Amino acid sequence: MKSYYALIAAGGRGTRLWPLSRADMPKQLLPLIDDHSMFRTSIERIRPLFAPEAIFVVTGQQIAGQLQAEATEIPRENFIIEPYPKNTAPALALALSVIQQRDPDATVAILTADHHISQVDKFCDVLGAAWQLAQAGRIVTLGMAPSYPSTGFGYIQQGQSLGECRGFPVYKSRRFTEKPDIVRATHFLAAGEYSWNSGMFIWRVDRAMQDLERHQPAMYAMCAYLQSISQTDDYQQKLSDIWETMPTLSIDFAIMEKADNIAVIPIDIGWSDVGTWSSLYDILPQDNFGNCIKGGARENRVILDTRDTLVFSDRLAVTIGVENIVVVDSGDVLLVCHKDRSQDVKQVVDYLRENGSHEYL
Repeated sequence: MKSYYALIAAGGRGTRLWPLSRADMPKQLLPLIDDHSMFRTSIERIRPLFAPEAIFVVTGQQIAGQLQAEATEIPRENFIIEPYPKNTAPALALALSVIQQRDPDATVAILTADHHISQVDKFCDVLGAAWQLAQAGRIVTLGMAPSYPSTGFGYIQQGQSLGECRGFPVYKSRRFTEKPDIVRATHFLAAGEYSWNSGMFIWRVDRAMQDLERHQPAMYAMCAYLQSISQTDDYQQKLSDIWETMPTLSIDFAIMEKADNIAVIPIDIGWSDVGTWSSLYDILPQDNFGNCIKGGARENRVILDTRDTLVFSDRLAVTIGVENIVVVDSGDVLLVCHKDRSQDVKQVVDYLRENGSHEYL
């Protein structure tokens, strides 16, 4: 597959996995599932398709050095560093414009640094099909098969069938919908024509710049200007200056909800965004009572009359007579919550930020 590149988006904060996920050690740097960080795993799963020099990473200044240390095989110039977070659209626009300068014929798979995929071979196969579809000028997105009425994901509605590509069904995207309430999510699941929005897109860079110019002309103009000065000595200063005026937008709102050339491949690849403690529990191995123990507590624990509980601790952990609980000990913070309320951890993070408790963030 000629001129095919991977762009790993690695700038998220993972606030719903607080207190382990922090500003200086966010979710993508944590070994949540096995002994490797989520970021390292995201690189390993695409190695059958992409050589190290064909992998780019877009991230923030705070963790760029840690990511580079974890992936020394990726050229340092392939790390694209945004001055500070402005949501996904500016970061991806900047990264795509940099890749376009390197290779105007590039097709880019925009992937994630902190998701879990259990069926790696199938994932690589569908990325090959997506590359083929993208050559016709379409934005290709991977829609994940929904297994329950989630209010935590966006949804993609399938439209007209576009046939198959390498054995995968392909549909024209009819509509992107932001995170729905439980009533609409239940309707989406029953309808059978909706997929979860995985945030993974495959795009030709020339078409990406055209879509950006059409739907976000100011952002496009800023990226075009940055391309024109990319070899100057004051590029970093100019980037910082421009970043202040860059709008804060998600890629879904900026482009995907407006574009009319999107193809969706609905697929089940054992995907999870690992967005909450509950979703992490769902993909981790459990004992005969549905308990999952992570950290040093695996060897040093007392679990009495406990069921369906996640314990993440390096210290002695004791639970008695509880079920459906999440216990996370980060050393300086102890979190205890019901598994069904793990989405609400973000509210705690917001509260701490508003009250100036930045040492815990």
